Amino acid sequence: MSWESTEHYYRLINEATRNALGGLHSAPIAMFSVDFQEIEALQQLGDWGTAAKILAARAAQIEAAGAELLLICTNTMHKVADEVAAAISIPLLHLADATALRIQESRFSKVGLLGTKFAMEQDFYKGRLVSHGLEVIVPTEPDQDTVHQIIYDELCLGRIRDESRKEYLRIIDDLARSGAQGVIAGCTEIGLLVKQEDTSVPLFDTTVIHAQQAVAEALK
Repeated sequence: MSWESTEHYYRLINEATRNALGGLHSAPIAMFSVDFQEIEALQQLGDWGTAAKILAARAAQIEAAGAELLLICTNTMHKVADEVAAAISIPLLHLADATALRIQESRFSKVGLLGTKFAMEQDFYKGRLVSHGLEVIVPTEPDQDTVHQIIYDELCLGRIRDESRKEYLRIIDDLARSGAQGVIAGCTEIGLLVKQEDTSVPLFDTTVIHAQQAVAEALK
């Protein structure tokens, strides 16, 4: 939900549209970019109800602008996906559903999950993946703290550090040693730091998956 990953989403959606249609085609997008400082403060307070109202109101504005499909461009804020979906009449493309479909296409059944502590600890995201028949494992608690801290203190601020990449790769390797057949980059900023070419462990970048699935749905 930081503008760092919003920019990435915008590029990915337009690239996928151009690749599908050719020429000078680009994606017609109605976007509301929130003040992430406000949302992050509500996350820390555990005031998900207020956060849900903010996102629901913005979703209604996006629908009013003519959008036919809605994406919440953040894994963590899918905690309020049901409230957002209830506020609009257009479909909401759930990020966890799109990711689970891609994992199933790879014929994997056990995956590791990296994301904010909210996503790694709570059931709103893991449970959605499990409902698709997947087994989901997460890092140790100290490593969860590391993953979370790097997201908020570095990636959301556009800080890309080799030391942090090495820490993520260590944690990914640990998940693979624990039986994960692949690892979900379950925060939309993680792909800014770690890419598939950095690791031999299959990596499921949720930002890429979500953007590509959105274009596929829009072009049906």
